[in-house]
Amino acid sequence: MLKGDIVGLRAIERNDLDQLLAWRNRPGYRRYFREHRELNRDQQQRWYEAVVNGDPATRMFSVVELGNDRLLGACGLCYINWVDRNADFSLYIGADNLYIDDKFAPDAAQVLIRYGFDELNLHRLWSEIYDFDHSKRGLFDRLGFCLDGRHRQTHWSEGGWHDSLFYGLLNDGMRAVNE
Repeated sequence: MLKGDIVGLRAIERNDLDQLLAWRNRPGYRRYFREHRELNRDQQQRWYEAVVNGDPATRMFSVVELGNDRLLGACGLCYINWVDRNADFSLYIGADNLYIDDKFAPDAAQVLIRYGFDELNLHRLWSEIYDFDHSKRGLFDRLGFCLDGRHRQTHWSEGGWHDSLFYGLLNDGMRAVNE
């Protein structure tokens, strides 16, 4: 288990899947995900087998509360490019309908960043989010991510077009933030 101050990141287990699926299917959460359709149990199982257990370009974790192992959410590094040493950064907290909070999400994010840079020797972490995802934008700002770019009107949601925002964090940049 990878440990932060209050959360741990551990391997996703089969018995996590039903809860992760329930959180993943919340309409209030789905609006933030690229894959925004509702998923069924079979799709969740196939994702677990193919991506979590079978894709060397993905490292997914369950976020748990230290001390009681309560499942809080999920996070991971996806689409890892081992040549260019970069990965897509993903995180949400499902417990208590938090999504991105000021307690668990920042701690989990810092653990995942350290893992990506120190353990996997990645150079860059990136994330695509939508312009209405103010919670994640604030988290990225606090963590030292930079807004690298914007693709205009890429995402249709709730009756209107929204921009995709691309954030990035360089290994050198993270070390400067923490020093």
